[in-house]
Amino acid sequence: MEKKDFEAWLDNISITFLSLTDLQKNETLDHLISLSGAVQLRHLSNNLEILLKRDFLKLLPLELSFYLLKWLDPHTLLTCCLVSKQWNKVISACTEVWQTACKNLGWQIDDSVQDALHWKKVYLKAILRMKQLKDHEAFETSSLIGHSARVYALYYKDGLLCTGSDDLSAKLWDVSTGQCIYGIQTHTCAAVKFDEQKLVTGSFDNTVACWEWSSGAKTQHFRGHTGAVFSVDYNDELDILVSGSADFTVKVWALSTGTCLNTLTGHTEWVTKVVLQKCKVKSLMHSPGDYILLSADKYEIKIWPIGREINCKCLKTLSVSEDRSISLQPRLHFDGKYIVCSSALGLYQWDFASYDILRVIKPPDFSNVSLLGFGEIFALLFDNRYLYIMDLRTEKLISRWPLPEYRKSKRGSSFLAGEMSWLNGLNGQNDMGLVFATSMPDHSIHLVLWKEHG
Repeated sequence: MEKKDFEAWLDNISITFLSLTDLQKNETLDHLISLSGAVQLRHLSNNLEILLKRDFLKLLPLELSFYLLKWLDPHTLLTCCLVSKQWNKVISACTEVWQTACKNLGWQIDDSVQDALHWKKVYLKAILRMKQLKDHEAFETSSLIGHSARVYALYYKDGLLCTGSDDLSAKLWDVSTGQCIYGIQTHTCAAVKFDEQKLVTGSFDNTVACWEWSSGAKTQHFRGHTGAVFSVDYNDELDILVSGSADFTVKVWALSTGTCLNTLTGHTEWVTKVVLQKCKVKSLMHSPGDYILLSADKYEIKIWPIGREINCKCLKTLSVSEDRSISLQPRLHFDGKYIVCSSALGLYQWDFASYDILRVIKPPDFSNVSLLGFGEIFALLFDNRYLYIMDLRTEKLISRWPLPEYRKSKRGSSFLAGEMSWLNGLNGQNDMGLVFATSMPDHSIHLVLWKEHG
């Protein structure tokens, strides 16, 4: 057929085709397809793919593609990455999507990272770690053996664990290797705190002592309490040491000379915890940078201003029940902004600027659960059987780890949390090292450690 005649015929066919119903059009196409050979079918297939299978991620501007991807959940996006190399490249480069997914998992987001492809990798690592937590596979255990009598005092810092025992010794352990770095002769230790040079111990003999690690020599002895010293804290900048005792008092000492600067009274029960910390918020009673002392007994938490001045008065007394029907558990968290303590009623969080109770967290069967650590995203809790991780955004327990029959202590010093930064959000690097340590009836120390990523 000549080109001119073909074009005229095609115009007539087109006019007729457009006048047909949809059903008639479909029957016409089916008939034409049945008459087509291999060349025509290949031509039809190629053109239909262009017309019907439009790759929007390839055709749209990158900004519009990112906007559309934000509406999909991470699991769907991972499936979409399998469509093609182009899709995988675009989806992997959508930083906002993966950062949001990481935040929802409780992961810390460091905006200094510029590599867009980095965040998909972070999300995959986060998914793996959260799955391990849920499946009870994130931790492993080990033991430290070396004491010959009960271990009463534990303190952890920067990968090192200090233990104080009734065998009249204190030991410093490298948690990663299980090796004892220092072992020195002391008195019976009810509380310990250390740094690179020295060890400070509170004792059942009613005294506090300062020891030198390298030589084991006692460099200072603090005498004045009339009851066992259950808790100690110190600050080298202020040259101050504080101690809480069974004699219902808190004493403030000059760290370098051993002189008692002040005795703080008002407690009517054993003072089981003292915390010396910088304030991070402003109120009528304190400003950011001020040093604050918290002391806790069975029913109350007292707040004291502290610094280079000797005399100080109690700023505030916190409790969870006016009639003392509910006692506080001997664990206390204070980060300069919030005070957190647990009781049989639940986990209490106070705003330090106003002293108001911000919230009370009451997970199921909380009467036996105690506080170990409290952060912005997670809390670390435990009872007689398990170690728990709570997502503070939902107030739900997301993981638990079985614990052995550890040594119980009403003062709460024979068990402690290890690394704490991950409680403000995991980041793929802070989920390592010690999670929990406790003393055992056989005088060993049971450790719960982060397991390396699978």
